[in-house]
Amino acid sequence: MNYLRGFIPWLVFAGVSSIGWQWGALAGLASAVALLIADRAGGLSLDLRLLEYGTIVFFAALGLLAFIRPDSGLKMYGSALSMGWLALIAWVSIAVRRPFTMGIARRMAPPEVWHTPLFRHINVVLTAAWALSFTLTALAQTAASAYGWHVAFSIALQLAGFILPARFTASYPERARARFMETSGARADIQGGLTS
Repeated sequence: MNYLRGFIPWLVFAGVSSIGWQWGALAGLASAVALLIADRAGGLSLDLRLLEYGTIVFFAALGLLAFIRPDSGLKMYGSALSMGWLALIAWVSIAVRRPFTMGIARRMAPPEVWHTPLFRHINVVLTAAWALSFTLTALAQTAASAYGWHVAFSIALQLAGFILPARFTASYPERARARFMETSGARADIQGGLTS
């Protein structure tokens, strides 16, 4: 559930946009700022909050555009734009060696594992999975908007874009830890055999 917390502003945007994309952007911005303030008040470090900062930038820019040009042709591409922006955040966070999932994972993992290679590896893989999902969903949403596909199909795409990486996120860390323990045990057995 902690992984979904960072996406609350995007869900708010999706829900409120039905009454107007400018109001959706404003609601997304307000919820993103509120979450960042809550994190700070809770004592959480803001240095690994690329998702939150990127979310604020997106909704501030989209809100400005939506209020200035409420009839802009970009309105029909709101879902594709939001998923594309999330993909950009995820890919950039990997490129700058601060996978966005690390900020979320630190809420659940003890501080002594935060700087281990395994913790970093798990978060790079998780962030890459989210980035790939967001990228593919953005492309699919672009096609859905361009060809005027039914809104139900667009909603299904959006849900799949979040559900599939969320399921992977729920299962992958434990598998990676088990594989690491298995490999570490095998290495220890080999080294023990070499020294005896």
